[in-house]
Amino acid sequence: MRRLSWFNVTSLTIGFAFLYLPMVLLIIYSFNASKLVTVWAGFSTRWYGELFRNEAFLDAAWVTLKVAFFSSSIATILGTMAAYVLVRAGRFHGRTLFSGMIYAPLVMPEVITGLSLLLLFIGIGLDRGIFTIVLAHTTFAMCYVSVVVSSRLVTFDRSLEEAALDLGCTPFTAFRLVTLPIILPAVISGWLLAFTLSLDDLVIASFTAGPSATTLPMKIWSSVRLGVDPQINALSTIMIAIVTVGVLIASFASKRAATRREEDERAAGRT
Repeated sequence: MRRLSWFNVTSLTIGFAFLYLPMVLLIIYSFNASKLVTVWAGFSTRWYGELFRNEAFLDAAWVTLKVAFFSSSIATILGTMAAYVLVRAGRFHGRTLFSGMIYAPLVMPEVITGLSLLLLFIGIGLDRGIFTIVLAHTTFAMCYVSVVVSSRLVTFDRSLEEAALDLGCTPFTAFRLVTLPIILPAVISGWLLAFTLSLDDLVIASFTAGPSATTLPMKIWSSVRLGVDPQINALSTIMIAIVTVGVLIASFASKRAATRREEDERAAGRT
Protein backbone atom coordinates (compact mmCIF):
# COMPACT_ATOMS: atom_id res chain seq x y z
CA MET A 1 0.00 0.00 0.00
CA ARG A 2 1.16 3.52 -0.79
CA ARG A 3 2.12 5.69 2.17
CA LEU A 4 0.15 8.88 2.70
CA SER A 5 1.99 12.04 1.74
CA TRP A 6 2.02 15.17 3.88
CA PHE A 7 -0.19 16.86 1.29
CA ASN A 8 -2.84 14.15 1.55
CA VAL A 9 -2.73 14.14 5.35
CA THR A 10 -3.01 17.93 5.48
CA SER A 11 -5.88 17.98 2.97
CA LEU A 12 -7.79 15.30 4.87
CA THR A 13 -7.22 17.08 8.19
CA ILE A 14 -8.46 20.42 6.85
CA GLY A 15 -11.44 18.79 5.16
CA PHE A 16 -12.56 16.84 8.22
CA ALA A 17 -11.97 19.86 10.46
CA PHE A 18 -14.11 22.01 8.17
CA LEU A 19 -16.92 19.45 8.29
CA TYR A 20 -16.87 18.31 11.91
CA LEU A 21 -15.23 21.05 13.99
CA PRO A 22 -18.43 23.17 14.02
CA MET A 23 -20.36 20.14 15.31
CA VAL A 24 -17.78 19.55 18.05
CA LEU A 25 -17.99 23.20 19.14
CA LEU A 26 -21.79 23.02 19.10
CA ILE A 27 -21.73 19.94 21.36
CA ILE A 28 -19.26 21.57 23.76
CA TYR A 29 -21.24 24.80 24.05
CA SER A 30 -24.48 22.90 24.62
CA PHE A 31 -23.05 22.25 28.12
CA ASN A 32 -22.19 25.92 28.64
CA ALA A 33 -23.68 27.52 31.76
CA SER A 34 -23.82 30.94 30.13
CA LYS A 35 -26.70 32.07 27.95
CA LEU A 36 -24.17 33.66 25.61
CA VAL A 37 -23.09 30.95 23.21
CA THR A 38 -19.70 32.58 22.61
CA VAL A 39 -18.70 32.89 26.29
CA TRP A 40 -17.76 29.83 28.31
CA ALA A 41 -19.00 30.08 31.91
CA GLY A 42 -18.57 26.52 33.15
CA PHE A 43 -20.09 23.08 32.62
CA SER A 44 -23.86 22.75 33.01
CA THR A 45 -26.76 20.64 31.76
CA ARG A 46 -29.20 23.48 32.39
CA TRP A 47 -30.20 23.95 28.78
CA TYR A 48 -31.17 20.30 28.35
CA GLY A 49 -33.59 20.61 31.26
CA GLU A 50 -35.06 23.81 29.84
CA LEU A 51 -35.35 22.19 26.42
CA PHE A 52 -37.47 19.33 27.75
CA ARG A 53 -39.68 21.88 29.51
CA ASN A 54 -40.09 23.98 26.36
CA GLU A 55 -43.58 23.15 25.10
CA ALA A 56 -43.04 24.96 21.78
CA PHE A 57 -40.05 22.82 20.82
CA LEU A 58 -41.71 19.62 22.02
CA ASP A 59 -44.88 20.32 20.04
CA ALA A 60 -42.85 21.15 16.93
CA ALA A 61 -40.85 17.92 17.32
CA TRP A 62 -44.06 15.89 17.66
CA VAL A 63 -45.55 17.51 14.54
CA THR A 64 -42.33 16.82 12.63
CA LEU A 65 -42.29 13.14 13.61
CA LYS A 66 -45.95 12.68 12.65
CA VAL A 67 -45.47 14.40 9.30
CA ALA A 68 -42.30 12.42 8.56
CA PHE A 69 -43.90 9.07 9.43
CA PHE A 70 -47.08 9.50 7.42
CA SER A 71 -45.48 11.22 4.42
CA SER A 72 -42.66 8.67 4.16
CA SER A 73 -45.11 5.77 4.46
CA ILE A 74 -47.41 7.12 1.74
CA ALA A 75 -44.42 8.06 -0.44
CA THR A 76 -43.00 4.55 -0.08
CA ILE A 77 -46.24 2.94 -1.26
CA LEU A 78 -46.72 5.31 -4.20
CA GLY A 79 -43.02 5.33 -5.10
CA THR A 80 -42.85 1.54 -5.13
CA MET A 81 -45.92 1.35 -7.35
CA ALA A 82 -44.48 3.97 -9.71
CA ALA A 83 -41.14 2.15 -9.88
CA TYR A 84 -42.89 -1.15 -10.65
CA VAL A 85 -44.84 0.47 -13.49
CA LEU A 86 -41.76 2.15 -14.97
CA VAL A 87 -39.67 -1.03 -14.89
CA ARG A 88 -42.25 -3.71 -15.69
CA ALA A 89 -44.92 -2.04 -17.82
CA GLY A 90 -42.65 -1.56 -20.82
CA ARG A 91 -43.54 1.13 -23.32
CA PHE A 92 -47.03 2.60 -23.08
CA HIS A 93 -48.74 5.80 -24.16
CA GLY A 94 -47.79 8.60 -21.79
CA ARG A 95 -44.73 6.84 -20.34
CA THR A 96 -42.48 9.84 -21.02
CA LEU A 97 -44.94 12.20 -19.35
CA PHE A 98 -45.42 9.81 -16.43
CA SER A 99 -41.69 9.36 -15.79
CA GLY A 100 -41.14 13.11 -16.16
CA MET A 101 -43.78 13.85 -13.54
CA ILE A 102 -42.26 11.25 -11.20
CA TYR A 103 -38.71 12.60 -11.48
CA ALA A 104 -39.51 16.31 -11.77
CA PRO A 105 -39.21 17.02 -8.00
CA LEU A 106 -35.62 15.75 -8.13
CA VAL A 107 -34.52 18.75 -10.20
CA MET A 108 -37.22 21.25 -9.28
CA PRO A 109 -36.10 24.00 -6.86
CA GLU A 110 -37.82 23.64 -3.50
CA VAL A 111 -39.01 27.23 -3.64
CA ILE A 112 -40.90 26.53 -6.87
CA THR A 113 -42.35 23.29 -5.49
CA GLY A 114 -43.45 24.96 -2.26
CA LEU A 115 -44.97 27.96 -4.02
CA SER A 116 -46.87 25.84 -6.55
CA LEU A 117 -48.28 23.64 -3.78
CA LEU A 118 -49.28 26.70 -1.80
CA LEU A 119 -51.17 28.11 -4.79
CA LEU A 120 -52.82 24.71 -5.31
CA PHE A 121 -54.00 24.49 -1.70
CA ILE A 122 -55.31 28.05 -1.80
CA GLY A 123 -57.04 27.42 -5.13
CA ILE A 124 -58.95 24.37 -3.87
CA GLY A 125 -59.70 26.01 -0.53
CA LEU A 126 -57.72 23.55 1.59
CA ASP A 127 -56.78 24.81 5.04
CA ARG A 128 -53.07 24.58 5.66
CA GLY A 129 -51.86 22.39 8.49
CA ILE A 130 -50.39 18.95 9.14
CA PHE A 131 -52.40 17.42 6.30
CA THR A 132 -51.04 19.83 3.67
CA ILE A 133 -47.47 19.34 4.90
CA VAL A 134 -47.90 15.57 4.58
CA LEU A 135 -49.19 15.99 1.02
CA ALA A 136 -46.30 18.28 0.12
CA HIS A 137 -43.63 16.01 1.59
CA THR A 138 -45.18 12.97 -0.08
CA THR A 139 -44.98 14.77 -3.41
CA PHE A 140 -41.22 15.31 -3.38
CA ALA A 141 -40.23 12.20 -1.35
CA MET A 142 -42.06 9.81 -3.67
CA CYS A 143 -39.58 10.37 -6.49
CA TYR A 144 -36.61 9.44 -4.27
CA VAL A 145 -38.32 6.20 -3.27
CA SER A 146 -39.08 5.47 -6.91
CA VAL A 147 -35.42 5.88 -7.89
CA VAL A 148 -34.19 3.58 -5.12
CA VAL A 149 -36.76 0.84 -5.75
CA SER A 150 -36.52 0.96 -9.55
CA SER A 151 -32.73 0.49 -9.37
CA ARG A 152 -33.37 -2.77 -7.49
CA LEU A 153 -36.15 -3.91 -9.82
CA VAL A 154 -33.90 -3.46 -12.86
CA THR A 155 -31.51 -6.12 -11.53
CA PHE A 156 -34.28 -8.42 -10.28
CA ASP A 157 -34.32 -11.97 -11.64
CA ARG A 158 -37.76 -12.25 -13.21
CA SER A 159 -37.48 -16.03 -13.53
CA LEU A 160 -38.40 -16.22 -9.83
CA GLU A 161 -41.72 -14.51 -10.53
CA GLU A 162 -42.30 -16.70 -13.57
CA ALA A 163 -41.71 -19.80 -11.48
CA ALA A 164 -44.26 -18.60 -8.91
CA LEU A 165 -46.79 -17.95 -11.68
CA ASP A 166 -46.18 -21.41 -13.14
CA LEU A 167 -46.89 -22.89 -9.72
CA GLY A 168 -50.33 -21.27 -9.63
CA CYS A 169 -49.77 -17.89 -7.97
CA THR A 170 -51.72 -14.90 -9.18
CA PRO A 171 -49.66 -11.85 -10.21
CA PHE A 172 -50.51 -10.10 -6.95
CA THR A 173 -49.64 -13.18 -4.86
CA ALA A 174 -46.36 -13.57 -6.72
CA PHE A 175 -45.52 -9.95 -6.04
CA ARG A 176 -46.43 -10.27 -2.36
CA LEU A 177 -44.67 -13.57 -1.69
CA VAL A 178 -41.70 -13.39 -4.08
CA THR A 179 -40.96 -9.91 -5.42
CA LEU A 180 -41.66 -7.81 -2.34
CA PRO A 181 -39.49 -9.82 0.10
CA ILE A 182 -36.55 -9.61 -2.31
CA ILE A 183 -36.84 -5.87 -2.95
CA LEU A 184 -37.75 -5.15 0.70
CA PRO A 185 -34.26 -3.77 1.58
CA ALA A 186 -34.65 -1.19 -1.21
CA VAL A 187 -38.17 -0.35 -0.03
CA ILE A 188 -36.93 0.14 3.53
CA SER A 189 -34.05 2.27 2.26
CA GLY A 190 -36.51 4.41 0.33
CA TRP A 191 -38.67 4.83 3.44
CA LEU A 192 -35.69 5.87 5.55
CA LEU A 193 -34.57 8.32 2.87
CA ALA A 194 -38.07 9.83 2.64
CA PHE A 195 -38.29 10.01 6.45
CA THR A 196 -34.94 11.83 6.64
CA LEU A 197 -35.86 14.27 3.87
CA SER A 198 -39.13 15.10 5.63
CA LEU A 199 -37.38 15.67 8.96
CA ASP A 200 -34.88 18.01 7.32
CA ASP A 201 -37.26 20.00 5.11
CA LEU A 202 -37.69 23.71 5.82
CA VAL A 203 -38.54 25.47 2.56
CA ILE A 204 -41.54 23.41 1.41
CA ALA A 205 -42.93 23.15 4.94
CA SER A 206 -42.71 26.93 5.31
CA PHE A 207 -44.98 27.36 2.28
CA THR A 208 -47.49 24.64 3.11
CA ALA A 209 -47.73 24.88 6.91
CA GLY A 210 -50.42 26.97 8.52
CA PRO A 211 -50.51 28.70 11.91
CA SER A 212 -51.78 25.49 13.52
CA ALA A 213 -48.74 23.41 12.50
CA THR A 214 -45.07 24.26 12.95
CA THR A 215 -42.32 21.75 12.22
CA LEU A 216 -39.08 21.57 14.15
CA PRO A 217 -36.89 23.04 11.35
CA MET A 218 -39.31 25.97 11.09
CA LYS A 219 -39.18 26.48 14.86
CA ILE A 220 -35.38 26.35 14.91
CA TRP A 221 -35.17 28.80 12.01
CA SER A 222 -37.51 31.28 13.63
CA SER A 223 -35.57 31.04 16.92
CA VAL A 224 -32.16 31.50 15.26
CA ARG A 225 -33.33 34.66 13.53
CA LEU A 226 -33.75 36.27 16.97
CA GLY A 227 -30.37 34.99 18.22
CA VAL A 228 -28.82 31.62 18.90
CA ASP A 229 -30.52 30.12 21.95
CA PRO A 230 -28.43 27.60 23.96
CA GLN A 231 -31.46 25.29 23.85
CA ILE A 232 -30.89 24.95 20.11
CA ASN A 233 -27.36 23.74 20.82
CA ALA A 234 -28.78 21.15 23.20
CA LEU A 235 -31.40 20.07 20.65
CA SER A 236 -28.77 19.79 17.90
CA THR A 237 -26.55 17.71 20.18
CA ILE A 238 -29.41 15.30 20.87
CA MET A 239 -30.09 14.95 17.14
CA ILE A 240 -26.39 14.32 16.44
CA ALA A 241 -26.35 11.67 19.18
CA ILE A 242 -29.43 9.94 17.72
CA VAL A 243 -27.92 9.91 14.22
CA THR A 244 -24.59 8.62 15.54
CA VAL A 245 -26.24 5.79 17.47
CA GLY A 246 -28.35 4.91 14.40
CA VAL A 247 -25.27 4.77 12.16
CA LEU A 248 -23.37 2.60 14.67
CA ILE A 249 -26.30 0.19 14.99
CA ALA A 250 -26.68 -0.03 11.21
CA SER A 251 -22.93 -0.61 10.77
CA PHE A 252 -22.93 -3.32 13.45
CA ALA A 253 -25.96 -5.04 11.92
CA SER A 254 -24.43 -4.88 8.43
CA LYS A 255 -21.12 -6.28 9.65
CA ARG A 256 -22.89 -9.05 11.56
CA ALA A 257 -24.96 -9.96 8.50
CA ALA A 258 -21.85 -10.06 6.32
CA THR A 259 -20.06 -12.28 8.85
CA ARG A 260 -23.04 -14.63 9.02
CA ARG A 261 -23.19 -14.77 5.21
CA GLU A 262 -19.51 -15.68 5.02
CA GLU A 263 -19.99 -18.41 7.63
CA ASP A 264 -22.94 -19.84 5.69
CA GLU A 265 -20.92 -19.82 2.49
CA ARG A 266 -18.02 -21.63 4.16
CA ALA A 267 -20.42 -24.17 5.66
CA ALA A 268 -22.02 -24.74 2.26
CA GLY A 269 -18.57 -25.18 0.72
CA ARG A 270 -17.61 -27.83 3.25
CA THR A 271 -20.78 -29.80 2.54
